[in-house]
Amino acid sequence: MTGSSKKHELKSKQKLEKKLSFYTKVKDTVTSLNAKKTISKKTKQRNHKKKLKAYDLSSLSEFLPETDASKQQSEAKLNCKSKQALVQREAAQLKAVLTNPQFQLNPFAAIHQHLLSTQPHSARKESDSDKHEKNPKDKKRKKNNNKKNASSTSEAMDI
Repeated sequence: MTGSSKKHELKSKQKLEKKLSFYTKVKDTVTSLNAKKTISKKTKQRNHKKKLKAYDLSSLSEFLPETDASKQQSEAKLNCKSKQALVQREAAQLKAVLTNPQFQLNPFAAIHQHLLSTQPHSARKESDSDKHEKNPKDKKRKKNNNKKNASSTSEAMDI
């Protein structure tokens, strides 16, 4: 029996060594994967920082003129009370618009009229001048050109 017990001990030692070697291999692969992961993570962070630097336009703000709207936005920070007041004003305005008889008859015309009346004077002039620049003679010329082009293409098809 002593011989069989020695064989048994050898087998158990071999099994233990195999397990230990397997565990060390697993540990090595895990550490190498972690190292690769941290390296790729760092490169991704570097690339992300480079992209953020490319899109950073804060240095351009010193060259831009400051507008009244940007001043008002920086000054008027909304807290809970001011938000509630804003919501109440907007709700009252919406109710007034919905009860307006002109809006009820033709909403698009009412909105168009409102935009015309609230648009700055210089912008109104530009839009009016765009409307008046169209010449009726230009329409006739275009029609004649279209007729000529249509007849020439039909002749080409006959040949």
